[in-house]
Amino acid sequence: MTPEVDFTLLGLFGRATLTVQIVMLMLIFASIWGWAVIIGKHLTFRRARAEAGRFDAEFWSGNPLDELFDRIGEDPDGPAEKVFASGMIEWQRSQKDDGGMIAGAEARIDRTMDVAIAKEAEALNRGLPLLATIGSTAPFIGLFGTVWGIKHSFEQIAIQGSTNLAVVAPGIAEALLATALGLLAAIPAVIFYNKLSGDSDKVAGEYENFADEFAMILSRQLERQGS
Repeated sequence: MTPEVDFTLLGLFGRATLTVQIVMLMLIFASIWGWAVIIGKHLTFRRARAEAGRFDAEFWSGNPLDELFDRIGEDPDGPAEKVFASGMIEWQRSQKDDGGMIAGAEARIDRTMDVAIAKEAEALNRGLPLLATIGSTAPFIGLFGTVWGIKHSFEQIAIQGSTNLAVVAPGIAEALLATALGLLAAIPAVIFYNKLSGDSDKVAGEYENFADEFAMILSRQLERQGS
């Protein structure tokens, strides 16, 4: 009677060679790390959109922009507020004592807000390269574990001198588990990398649209002061 073989995940992991076990642990860690990034970025984008919505309502409420700037300060917490604050800081620095504006103020304000947007976009994208790395490498790491496990199975066949399926099957099952874990880590990483990258571009695009609208408001103000 053939002894019963444990084909549970823990059973397959326990019978695997040390090399394959290390590969499996790496893939499990990569999967957990990837999901941590996915959840963290989802919460980050959710907070960014909510903050941008609140600030947008305040910005277009009709209240003076100087009052809004005085309330949020020069170093606010929200990304949209930081873009606005950077433009207002440069606006105030460009004002002369007689009420006029220093030449080139509009270009400097635009560049200042572009720098602020670039910093916020970098913060939004932080962690996404990790998902791309996991998505592109995890299947190959799993495949390496599978190849190594199958090699070990063939070695056992040679040692035991038997090609019985009962001898081959457990080793192959252990080896294929590494590939399965690699796909389990890679597939969500690729899917959410594409989604989160799109979300990041959308949020950054909203900051750019706001900066353009704000720049037009300041441009009209400059034209009134110059007339």
